[in-house]
Amino acid sequence: MKGRVLVAGFATRHVAQSAFRAGYTVCAVDHFCDQDLNWYTQDRIKFDELEELPSAIEEMSNRHPFDILIVTSGAEDLSTALSLCGTPREKVARFLDKLDMQHFFEGLGVPVPGIAKEGEFPAMIKPRRGAGGWRNTILTRTEELVAWRELYPDLPYLLQEVIEGVPSSVCCVADGTRARAITTNEQILRGDGGAPFGFCGSITPFDNPEKSRMIEIAESIAAASGCTGTVGVDFVCGTEPCAIEINPRFQATVDTVEMATGCNMFQIHVDACHGVMPRPLFRPAQFAVRSIVFADRDLTLRSDLVHLSPIVADIPYPNTFFEEDQAIVSVYGWGKTKSAALLLLDKHIKTVQQYLR
Repeated sequence: MKGRVLVAGFATRHVAQSAFRAGYTVCAVDHFCDQDLNWYTQDRIKFDELEELPSAIEEMSNRHPFDILIVTSGAEDLSTALSLCGTPREKVARFLDKLDMQHFFEGLGVPVPGIAKEGEFPAMIKPRRGAGGWRNTILTRTEELVAWRELYPDLPYLLQEVIEGVPSSVCCVADGTRARAITTNEQILRGDGGAPFGFCGSITPFDNPEKSRMIEIAESIAAASGCTGTVGVDFVCGTEPCAIEINPRFQATVDTVEMATGCNMFQIHVDACHGVMPRPLFRPAQFAVRSIVFADRDLTLRSDLVHLSPIVADIPYPNTFFEEDQAIVSVYGWGKTKSAALLLLDKHIKTVQQYLR
């Protein structure tokens, strides 16, 4: 084994799996601790609220010695004595506030949605902090802004111009001064209900005429960010790619990136943190898609979905209760074309749904 790794954050299965496949001994501190996290980890601690994360990390570090710490969403700016492999917290801070991120993009001169003034509609409203897009929405009148404020009182927010296009991203790695694109990805958003811009999956690669421009912009952003390791740059790709966010951590696209290209994102991340950069843009061997299945009602999952692996991941335990709209499981599809991958995904989702009745 190459060393012992602690992966900590809200969701860690995708990173723990990649680290395990790269030959590391892995432990995890995770909000979900689904069944398949056990397959890749030597030890695990589950936490409920993010406020519990620091003490859970301390408890795990008292159980085992670790060579490196990898953080995922929710843990980016934690202070810890463990040796971090990734972007230092003092450099991460500016990218956890979307207004600071906006100013960073504007300073680079990259295309970015403009700041919308209050009273100008339509406008995209989003919390200044947070990931996943679950509270983002488009406002068309003042009453909707008032309702959003009432729903999320005392939550700082950002108003941006609405940009039309396809939600997408570029997965990069950086060493603090240089950056390399690994893949382009199309993002799958919820599209309905109370969280239309909530992330619920990805398709790799994103085959679009503006792909080269996306890569150029993403590499310039990642290189200028001072980040180290894996860095994701989100876009809305319309008539031109418009930068939306930079994520200085492992992204939720890890699964489809690895399935499509055969690369190991964990080892690429570790190498970049030590100044060893990969070749630019890995050539995908196939299209890969991951989609999250949500509960369409309050339900208790009676079945064990383990036997459906490898078409599913983030596998809950039998008799787990899910509220309506809560994520249940990730489902995969793959194929030589995007349409073939989506067709297989649809088949696999129908298989999963048989166990959710």
